[in-house]
Amino acid sequence: MEDRTPVAPPHPADDVTEHVGYRLKRAAAALRGAMDKALREHGLTVPQYACLELLDQRPGLSNAELARGAFVTRQSMNVVLRGLQDADLISRPATTDHGRALPAHLTRHGRERLDAARSAVYAIERTMVDALPQRRLAALLADLDRMAEAFGG
Repeated sequence: MEDRTPVAPPHPADDVTEHVGYRLKRAAAALRGAMDKALREHGLTVPQYACLELLDQRPGLSNAELARGAFVTRQSMNVVLRGLQDADLISRPATTDHGRALPAHLTRHGRERLDAARSAVYAIERTMVDALPQRRLAALLADLDRMAEAFGG
């Protein structure tokens, strides 16, 4: 039998469900499930919605910039962009004068779809925020940012 030296947890925890990472993953999975369901009614996936939101805020982003912002790979973003383009939700030039980046822009139809889907997504976020005492929201957001920054993110 292998001799195993126990590793101390980073904070007091009786089991895995009490670890910060587990709780973050549980919250993220609940959020993703709610968003998947709500966005399905608008004919969108979570990455497609994220892409539309990013393009609404910063028109002309490239595939790589959108992939980073939507937390997907560049290859996955290529698929997302093709789907959005085929649905006439975004436009991209066939070629570009400089570099390889093809800037994307929302179409009128894309803006309408985003506006309709946004209210459903904001309702989900409202449910999450309403579960917290309002005075703790700013601290939670700052804590989440610090956690991401601890890994260089």
